[in-house]
Amino acid sequence: HADSTLALRDRDSGGNETAVDRNQLGGLIRQAQKKHPQQAVLIAGDKNVKYAVVLEVMDQLQRQQVSRIGLLVQPLK
Repeated sequence: HADSTLALRDRDSGGNETAVDRNQLGGLIRQAQKKHPQQAVLIAGDKNVKYAVVLEVMDQLQRQQVSRIGLLVQPLK
């Protein structure tokens, strides 16, 4: 989000967004990947968030052994 808070959207739970703490994020994603090991994690950063914040989240997930991380981008209009 624009204020650098994180939310997790899980398609298995209807796509609802849940606010998460940075310390919870890796564990929640690893748990979801146990059900769907080939499913990628897509990070969608708000356009007002500094890119460094997005990189920090990616780095944190990689250090916690989360696999298949990508960035979700919207095409230019």
